Amino acid sequence: MNIGIIGGGITGLVLAQRLSNQGHKVTVFDSNKQLGGLTTYHDYGLFTWDRFYHVILPSDTHLINFLRDIGLGDKLRWHRSLTGFYDNQKFYSISNSIEFLRFPLFGLIGKIRLAFTLLYGSRLNNWRRLEKILVEDWLLKLGGKSTYEKLWKPLLLSKLGENYKRISAVFIWAYIKRLFSARDSSLNKEQLGYVSGGYKTVFDHIEKLVYAAGGNIHTGVAVEYIAPHPEGGMWVEYQGKKEHFDKVIFTGPVNILQQVAAKELVKVSDTGETVEYLGVICMVLITRKALVPYYVVNIADRNVPFTGVIGMSNLVSLQETAGYHMTFLPKYILSTDPFLKQPDDELRQVFFQGIRLMFPELKADDIVAAHMNRAIKVQPLQVLNYSSLVPKVSTENDDFFVVNTSQLVNDSVNNNAVVRQVDEFLKKSTLLNS
Repeated sequence: MNIGIIGGGITGLVLAQRLSNQGHKVTVFDSNKQLGGLTTYHDYGLFTWDRFYHVILPSDTHLINFLRDIGLGDKLRWHRSLTGFYDNQKFYSISNSIEFLRFPLFGLIGKIRLAFTLLYGSRLNNWRRLEKILVEDWLLKLGGKSTYEKLWKPLLLSKLGENYKRISAVFIWAYIKRLFSARDSSLNKEQLGYVSGGYKTVFDHIEKLVYAAGGNIHTGVAVEYIAPHPEGGMWVEYQGKKEHFDKVIFTGPVNILQQVAAKELVKVSDTGETVEYLGVICMVLITRKALVPYYVVNIADRNVPFTGVIGMSNLVSLQETAGYHMTFLPKYILSTDPFLKQPDDELRQVFFQGIRLMFPELKADDIVAAHMNRAIKVQPLQVLNYSSLVPKVSTENDDFFVVNTSQLVNDSVNNNAVVRQVDEFLKKSTLLNS
């Protein structure tokens, strides 16, 4: 079968590999010059690595199995990681049970209740009832006021700003559910992973597999119109051309779907509400020495303009980054916030104020480069009853399908969830049987 895939993000690429492996001829269209979407890579001058920070957890079985299936199992690297916390110009290590018990910001009762919150959240499966509970109310009930005020509230503020007051408990539950699994209780340490060479290794390999199976990948090509062919299949129009496919799978955002798909192909329910999204501005600092010994530092100090410190080089071998240290400094804000559109130079000034506050000993000579990356839509804002607000997409043609991340209503947007979504779609759809 000849199958067109619209979108060359992780969803489209996993689909392309899976379908190519089944003997289908696939053609991928992506409007960006680089494959990968939010998982794409960036040229840092001295080396190439992911544009935004990504990590693989031991429980990411769908993603891990996919990497093994395509022959990249030997490229997986695992490393112990450390976790830090920053508040009031002080760093705290909370990487093991002893450090957690010594954590001075709240007492023993608070720590017991925090441990209960994490354990309870990681084992809870009925996410639908959490949609009706504000995250603040849920965390206060489970962990108490002291733990909430000194830990959870600052973290919610740093991640969501004042928007946290509208967020359901599903938001924090999804993170607890996934991240709790990173800790290997038998070894009392956290194991995190990555692919040697970053996600560029994955995309390059998938591209080779698609071409080897007779497929094609078009980058920098925006699809303009998708319509049914009178004799079956689909027409895809791009750059003044029309190409016929037996089936077409659309993986992009719903608003783009509505712009390019013929009206008779798809119905999008009007919920009467607008789904809000978080965007991100991420400074990637390349330095001669490590800023922190941790993979992640959670920041509770509101004087710091970014929302976390990701010491990528404490996970990734320095051989991958030409001997230099790489630190990601993300700031999450609403996708409509004008701060997202400020010039890079102005953003650098704001971020460096926070860097000087947190790392006063860092010298100008220690800094090799500072790259500013941004994305407008990273993940939806999971307000109360979010799943009922998401537009319901139904295709009206047996040769047209939609698979995108808007359908992930009870999970954070991550690559493991995407691979699982693709595999579930292929398993239950009639695509391969028609």
